[in-house]
Amino acid sequence: MCGIVGYIGHREAYPIVIKGLKRLEYRGYDSAGVMIYDGTIKVCKTKGKVVGLEELASKEIATNGTIGIGHTRWATHGVPNDVNSHPHLSNSGEIAIVHNGIIENYAPLKEELIKRGYVFHSDTDTEVLVNLIEEVQKKEKLKIGKAVQLALNQVVGAYAIAVFDNKNPDEIVAARLGSPLAIGVGEGEYFIASDASPFIEYTSNAVYLEDGEMANISLNKSIKIRKIKDDSLVDPYIQELQMNLEQIEKGGFDHFMLKEIYEQPSVIKDTYRGRLHADKGIIQMSGVEDHLEKFLNADRIIIVACGTSWHAGLVAEYIIEEFARISVEVEYASEFRYRNPIINKNDVVIAISQSGETADTMAAIKLAKEHGAFVFGVCNVVGSSISRESHAGAYTHAGPEIGVASTKAFTTQITVLTMLALRLAKAKGTLSHSDFHRYLLELELIPEKVKEALGTIETAKEIAAKFKDAPNCLYLGRGYNFPVALEGALKLKEISYIHAEGYPAAEMKHGPIALIDEQMPVVVIAPKQGHYDKIVSNIQEIKSRSGKIIAVVTKGDTQVRELADYVIEIPETSDALSPLITTIPLQLLSYYIAVYRECNVDQPRNLAKSVTVE
Repeated sequence: MCGIVGYIGHREAYPIVIKGLKRLEYRGYDSAGVMIYDGTIKVCKTKGKVVGLEELASKEIATNGTIGIGHTRWATHGVPNDVNSHPHLSNSGEIAIVHNGIIENYAPLKEELIKRGYVFHSDTDTEVLVNLIEEVQKKEKLKIGKAVQLALNQVVGAYAIAVFDNKNPDEIVAARLGSPLAIGVGEGEYFIASDASPFIEYTSNAVYLEDGEMANISLNKSIKIRKIKDDSLVDPYIQELQMNLEQIEKGGFDHFMLKEIYEQPSVIKDTYRGRLHADKGIIQMSGVEDHLEKFLNADRIIIVACGTSWHAGLVAEYIIEEFARISVEVEYASEFRYRNPIINKNDVVIAISQSGETADTMAAIKLAKEHGAFVFGVCNVVGSSISRESHAGAYTHAGPEIGVASTKAFTTQITVLTMLALRLAKAKGTLSHSDFHRYLLELELIPEKVKEALGTIETAKEIAAKFKDAPNCLYLGRGYNFPVALEGALKLKEISYIHAEGYPAAEMKHGPIALIDEQMPVVVIAPKQGHYDKIVSNIQEIKSRSGKIIAVVTKGDTQVRELADYVIEIPETSDALSPLITTIPLQLLSYYIAVYRECNVDQPRNLAKSVTVE
């Protein structure tokens, strides 16, 4: 969940590290810190955001030096404060560390280190790790790389770390297990980061450490990568980065979230480009084609995901069962791995994750593979852990998503899963030729319809201004749009801190209707396809109890318009594809409510983008 940046080379490290931390702040922003080496170790850290660190560092430390590591934190062990911020130093002050992850056995390790005379100043598991490294180094008289390796073999948990020892001032040691870490390879310089965004303008070459690997990164030497467990050498695989600088900047928008909402027409097109050929009646996804028999012979499909990706999985459940007539179950990855699930070798497990690093989803994948299931990954980040751990998969091609609240990830995931459902339906013959071709044509038109739905922005602004102070909100949908109701409620909760719940509309009278009064805004997703008459009845039930109705309707609707207090019109599409359209005004509504409440839209409190701890 935290962000790590490091630099070793011929440039001044501080500006690179600070800029990198700003780009990684979506991963955690409880506190931030930096270590610069200019002959001695200089550390500056503070509770709060990177801008506060930058201001403090300008007063407290000399910032010249060509080696540095930095960190932006999402708190796990210890409250967010100056002392718990990273980097942490060993008792001697000679070793510095930044760490993303959790050391699960830190308590007994700490107890043993205290017995050996170590003193601890923070509540973090990270300070335990850096002192363990120091103890191993002193006891065994080792160089820092070997000391890190032996220490890591004593810990249980997940980590990405960068370690610096002023006795070896031309080297940074990096390692990972369960948390991502990339090494940028430049001309006579190296960069270390949780993802590639901090070094994209300096180099397009990167090495991604695999789980259980560590790297010795030294000036004027090639990277040495070893397995932590057995010390065996690994040949570094240098790959070319797929992102560019423009993708990780705001491009004139006030927030990344708004930029990413507006990118949806183009990224949905990017997601189906080269895969969807409506004129030829073809969907071609290599990850599916190469393993088509696995899908066709599957007893069932199990979808595992968390958060917004779980909502995309729920939409996929409706679409896959409707089109391909294969039984689908959708599971929270965090629950799936712990409830001793029944997994058979004829099951297909689809794992969905924007980052491709979600810890619970990764654990669910490993469990599925242990039981012999076939795993198909759907993620956005090329080279991510889930893409490497899956047997096959499909990228969403959404481009970097910086805003913590997912938007374009949701619609591109649905796009990939819809294409998967259509391809399986064609292979199984469960859709008629005419219906199959109609859906291909409709999917091809979705980007233009999303663009049209973005035209509801002024209506969304007006409604947001009316309800920005509402303490609660209810979202209702049926069928394909029930998951959209869940997603709309999640967006409002995440960025505006208004309590919101999503429900299947028919379930309203089984409890939630007790909450409805003249103070309760109710967002109803009511396109004219699907269960239209039923949802009209639900709206009448709300109306009779004085609830304030915000309805998302198909353009030209008259029946719901007469009942609703506020109406947002969207273009017509088929019921199955409607979630790609209905979600757009809900994203805009949440965004503007958060803006009017003066919330930090891109970095909502207590949240981080990539959840790499359980």
